[in-house]
Amino acid sequence: MTLVFALLAAFIAAVIQRITGLGFVLVLVGPIVLLYGPLEGITIGVLLALIASLAAIPLVWRQVEWKRAWWLIWPGLIAAPFGAMLVNALPEAALLLLIAAMAYFALVAGWIPFLAASLQGKTGAVVAGSAAGFMHVASGLSGPPLAAYAVGNKWEQRNFAASVQVIFAVFSVVSVLLRGLPTSPVGDVWSLIGATVIGIIIGTLLTRFVSPRIARLGMLSIAWVGATVVLARGILALVF
Repeated sequence: MTLVFALLAAFIAAVIQRITGLGFVLVLVGPIVLLYGPLEGITIGVLLALIASLAAIPLVWRQVEWKRAWWLIWPGLIAAPFGAMLVNALPEAALLLLIAAMAYFALVAGWIPFLAASLQGKTGAVVAGSAAGFMHVASGLSGPPLAAYAVGNKWEQRNFAASVQVIFAVFSVVSVLLRGLPTSPVGDVWSLIGATVIGIIIGTLLTRFVSPRIARLGMLSIAWVGATVVLARGILALVF
């Protein structure tokens, strides 16, 4: 039953990722952490995020802005090991609370006006890229600083959504190298990878019929519930 719920979560997250360009781990983090725990859950999440990005890149290749993407990638590569160090140092309850906090930040970051305004130019790229690399290894949730940078620099949405797939792919590779592969049964992991790829394919077909706005509303609803449940589990683990 755990695998069935995980497959459904990976499929839905991939569909939303393809339609909106963002939100894969944000949708997946709640269910996957609750099903597999904070350490194994995020390890699975970043592996599936890599698959989702690799599946999406060929579809958006021509819109990628490589120079802009690189200015966000290299600071993240430097910051990524610190995210791994933090994860390895925290007990389970603290890790659950950290993941919940990052999920909430991902949900409210767009409502913080000064955040986008402060992330402009190459300095803003270094700050946003560093934060994204750190957050990706720690929780898989690297989207908020990247999105804030895009808003602050008036990055055209179509090109940003394409470029961020490359950034996610690079950060996910680094995350897998730093965190290691999932310890769950190989058959289960391959099934989750398959569900992710199928979700990307179905999401591509649905882009003609489902507006990004509707998909985004679905993403936010799932993410708020997931973050709240992870927070509650973290509090319970801390108390008991």
